[in-house]
Amino acid sequence: MNSNAAPSSSAGSADNTAARRNSKRPKYSRFTQQELPACKPILTPKWVISAFLLVGVVFIPIGVVSLFASRDVVEIIDRYDAECIPKNSTDDEVGYIQSSKNKTCKRTLTVPKNMKPPIYVYYQLDNFYQNHRRYVKSRSDQQLKNPSKMDDTGSCEPEDKLNGLPIVPCGLIAWSLFNDTYNFSRSNQQLLVSKKDISWKSDRDHKFGKNVFPRNFQNGTLVGGGKLDYNKSLSEQEDLIVWMRTAALPTFRKLYGKIEVDLKEGETINVILQNNYNTYSFNGKKKLVLSTTSWLGGKNDFLGIAYLTVGGLCIFLAMAFMIIYLVKPRQLGDPSYLSWNRNPGGH
Repeated sequence: MNSNAAPSSSAGSADNTAARRNSKRPKYSRFTQQELPACKPILTPKWVISAFLLVGVVFIPIGVVSLFASRDVVEIIDRYDAECIPKNSTDDEVGYIQSSKNKTCKRTLTVPKNMKPPIYVYYQLDNFYQNHRRYVKSRSDQQLKNPSKMDDTGSCEPEDKLNGLPIVPCGLIAWSLFNDTYNFSRSNQQLLVSKKDISWKSDRDHKFGKNVFPRNFQNGTLVGGGKLDYNKSLSEQEDLIVWMRTAALPTFRKLYGKIEVDLKEGETINVILQNNYNTYSFNGKKKLVLSTTSWLGGKNDFLGIAYLTVGGLCIFLAMAFMIIYLVKPRQLGDPSYLSWNRNPGGH
């Protein structure tokens, strides 16, 4: 009997060992079973109501401050693309803008509130998709910063070469450079617009070479936009640097310059502009924007409204939960029965 039992016992233990060896069940540890010490708060009504109240009390003042900061920003916005087309050319706007006719246009702006320097001058374009994939890829970053990479124009087609010679800077982005110009005056005195440091310093120092100069740029039969100074390196031509940082949305503003003097409430600003840039072929819009800034940046009510909305919603939910809790309270269960408050069985 004993001699027969021993082999069966050893066979059973061997089967169990093999089963354990082939099992995919991981070896028990507190880490694998997520039983390490952790903060596991129980969301009782008091905790939920307090959390909503806290968020509301914090967010509402932030929203009010942000909204007031945005309201302190003074903006002057003037759309001029339609107004700067002569009446006898309104039926053929594209033909007019592509012609060699004089495109000088005079505009008058009134300062609504006192504006302290620096006053930023922007041009705003609507319905211009700088984020189009082919447009964004049509540039050569190596060519822009390295004079020895002048021939690196593979990604710039169709604005890559002219008569077999490389175009610097190449690509559709540079070719479509914005070229409307603005001159400001008040009381017959010219207002100077500074173009110094209107681009990102990192772009000037690292993306546009100090030894790279324009070549064969806008010399073809089809001129897309503005021209460049052949005697200045690309790192000095900040209008180009600003334009080359493509916008993510079809409506965008780009910095044209800065006015470094005060503008008083009620003053009249005379603007003489050259309406050169073609937005008429794609139903685009052009606007001139003068704006101050606050500690939050430019005028943008969205941040303040968002904080106020979330804060108000949290206060409302806190009040609703409080009323429900007081009118019809619900008995809480015993937290000692929660899984993490019980010792894991079998280990």
